[in-house]
Amino acid sequence: MPLQRVHFAEDVPEVFRASLQDIRRELEVPAEFPAEVVAAALHAARNPRLPELDRTDLEFVTIDPPDSMDLDQALHIERTGDGYTVHYAIADVAAFVQPGDPIDLEARRRGETLYAPDKRTPLHPPELSEGAASLLPDGVRPALLWTITVDATGEGTGVTCERALVKSRAKLNYAGVQKDLDSGNASESLQLLREVGKLREQRELERGGVNLPIPDQEVVTSNHGWGLEFRAPLPVEGWNAQISLLTGMAAAKLMMKGKIGILRTLPESHDSLRYKLEHTAKALGITWPDGTSYAQFIHGLDPKVPAHAAMLAACTVLFRGAGYSAFAGSVPERPEHAAMKAEYAHVTAPLRRLVDRWTGEICVALSAGTEVPAWVRESMDEIPKTMDEADRRANAYERSIVSMVEAGLVADRIGTEFDGVITDVDERDTTRGVVALSTVAIEGRVTGTAPLPLGQAIRVKLVEADIAKGTVAFELVS
Repeated sequence: MPLQRVHFAEDVPEVFRASLQDIRRELEVPAEFPAEVVAAALHAARNPRLPELDRTDLEFVTIDPPDSMDLDQALHIERTGDGYTVHYAIADVAAFVQPGDPIDLEARRRGETLYAPDKRTPLHPPELSEGAASLLPDGVRPALLWTITVDATGEGTGVTCERALVKSRAKLNYAGVQKDLDSGNASESLQLLREVGKLREQRELERGGVNLPIPDQEVVTSNHGWGLEFRAPLPVEGWNAQISLLTGMAAAKLMMKGKIGILRTLPESHDSLRYKLEHTAKALGITWPDGTSYAQFIHGLDPKVPAHAAMLAACTVLFRGAGYSAFAGSVPERPEHAAMKAEYAHVTAPLRRLVDRWTGEICVALSAGTEVPAWVRESMDEIPKTMDEADRRANAYERSIVSMVEAGLVADRIGTEFDGVITDVDERDTTRGVVALSTVAIEGRVTGTAPLPLGQAIRVKLVEADIAKGTVAFELVS
C-alpha cells in the first residue's frame, strides 16, 4: 500500500516528540541494531561476493530525494531501433548478506524500513544500506542488472536479470532532474526516461491501472498556528516510478512462466469502498462523474491542487488488502494486483524491503535457466507472513503519525464548528461514523443523536483533539 509521508518544515516540535516515542514503543518499532549485527555488517562491507560480469561501461545514475543514502536503483536507458532498452541496476543485498547470518535474522525481524518525521528505522545497518550495498557514485558495486526491451508503444517485450558490477555516475535528485528536463539540458538517457515514462503512463491508463502519485504532507507554522501543506510529486517522480513498475511486471512474467515466485497481489475492491471515496470527493468539492472508473478519476486529479492532494491521500485505501502470494510448481489462482490490472512483484527495493531479496534471487535463477537456491525455496512460504506483519506495522505507524499530526492541527480549536460530509457510518450504530472536513483536510470520528446522513453536507463541532492519543472527534450540529 502506498504510504503517506509526513514532514515538518522545521525541526519536529517538542509537543510531537514524546508522542512519536510513544507510538514507537506501542508498535514495538526496532531501536538500534544489536552489536553483533553491526559487526557482521562491517565484515560483509569489506568482503562482498562480487560477480564476474562487468557492466561499468553503462552510465548509470540514481534519482532520489536529495537526503537519501539508501539507493536501491540506478538507471540507464538507450534507444534501440524504434523502441528502447532499459537498464535497471538494483542493489545486490545478497552479495553482503548470507542466509542465517546476524544481518539476515535481524532483517527478517524488521521486514522493511520504517519512516517517521524525526527518524528512519532501516531494514539493514547503515554500514550496508547507506554504504557498501547502496548504489552511491563513489565506486563499483555489485547489482542485479535488469535489461528490459520496450517497444514503441511502451510495452515490455523481453527481459533478463543477471548479476553484474556497475558504477553510478551521479547521485541525482528529482528537482534537479526535472529542472534539466524542462530546460533541455538533461542527458539522452534522462530524456528517454521521460519518453518511456509517458508511454508507460498511457499503457497504465489503457489497462485501467492505478498508480497513486501520493503527495507528501508537510506541517508548517505561521502566525495563525499549525498548517498542513501537500507537496505534489514532480512529473519525473512518476516517470521514475513507471520504470520500477515495468520491472516488477517483467519479474512477475518470469515467475509465472517459471512457476515459482512471490507475487504482490490485491483483490478487487468492494462497492462500499467506492461509495466512501465518492463521499470524500464530495466533502472536498471534487466531482466524480457517473460511469467514471477509479483509474479515470484518479488520473484526472492534479496533486498540485490541495483538495486533489487530499483526495489522492484518501485513495490509498484502494491498496488495503494487498498481500504476497508465494508459489512453486503451479501459479496462484488469483495472481493479479487489482489496482495495477496486471501481475506484479516487488523486486526493486531490497535495501528497504525484505521480500525483494527473495524475488531477486528467483529472477536471476529463472533468467539464467538454473535452479532457484535451496535457501530461497525452503523459506519462501515464510516470507508472505513476515511481510504481511511488517506491512501491518508500517501502515499502523503511518496512520498513527498522520492521526497525531491531524490532532495537532486542531488541538487549539475545541468547540469550533466546521463544515463537512459524512463519509462512513457504523453499521452497528448509525449515530456514529466518520466526517471529512471541507476546510481542513482531515477526518475524524463523529456522533449524533440520530442516524448520520451518509454522503450529506453537515456541520460539526470539535469536541476532542488529543495529540498523545492521535484522536479527533466531533459532534453533529446540524
